[in-house]
Amino acid sequence: MLSAFLGQFYDAAPPAPRVLLDRPLEDMALIAEALGVKAGRRIAVEAPQRGGARPLIELAQRNAQEALDQKLAESASQSRLIGQVARLFDLDPDLNRIEVYDNSHIQGRHAVGVMVVAGPDGFRKAAYRRYNFKPGDHAPGDDFAMMGEMLRRRFRNAGDDGADAGEWPDLLLIDGGKGQVGAVRAALEELGVEDVPIVGVAKGPDRNAGREVFHLADGREFTLEPGDPVLFYLQRLRDEAHRFAIGSHRAKRAKAQTASPLDSVPGIGPTRKKALLLHFGSAKAVARAGVADLARVDGVSQALAQTIYDHFHGG
Repeated sequence: MLSAFLGQFYDAAPPAPRVLLDRPLEDMALIAEALGVKAGRRIAVEAPQRGGARPLIELAQRNAQEALDQKLAESASQSRLIGQVARLFDLDPDLNRIEVYDNSHIQGRHAVGVMVVAGPDGFRKAAYRRYNFKPGDHAPGDDFAMMGEMLRRRFRNAGDDGADAGEWPDLLLIDGGKGQVGAVRAALEELGVEDVPIVGVAKGPDRNAGREVFHLADGREFTLEPGDPVLFYLQRLRDEAHRFAIGSHRAKRAKAQTASPLDSVPGIGPTRKKALLLHFGSAKAVARAGVADLARVDGVSQALAQTIYDHFHGG
């Protein structure tokens, strides 16, 4: 197991000059040789039983044990909370996969939706998904339409061989109230999905955290007492989706701010883009330039100059 771990860990991380193990391995010399080839220098792999390095090993062992104990305690706590969530919403007690949905935009611009996933072992970040929306997908700022479209995309591919294949949720938590829940329910009915519970989580009066209102698909709604551990857990799920949505939105907005009209011209890579901008001063000047002027730029052939001209002039 330790040999396999070393191979996997150092496949993605540069090896240190000296690697200390808590026990000798049969293939230790081979591991050292392989790490040396990867690093391009000699790597020492040792299993010290005494001497000055031994306290470092003992410290690592204590850290590992404490990390395992903490993980087991967190898993037990998570399992308890998930069981309480199942009872609260009258679901199967074996609640394994909770999907939480949120979206983010500024007046409909740079809109993005997200799905985060949680289960008995905590958040499953490898299962998180982003859903990008383009202008024209829906009316700007229409949160209901965005939420419905996001769920259509998620469940439209659920039976394919894609990333979500075989991963059927036990509960959908939607950031929002009756409107968002209604949009999600309509989207699922459209796709023939009938066996997934839907719960909307809406902020309370004056958007007061701690007074969230829970909206069920059958129209019922209720609140939980402030300080209820289940409320804290559901808030944490909602807040994680919100954090991921805001981060995704900011990244999309930043990318849009650095985009250039030249990015969509066939045959224009970073080097030619830089040369064109240095020669003409701006993308607008490139768009106005004639074929002969474009062909004077270093690295731009007559044929490419014609392609650039046609791109901006509808040729």
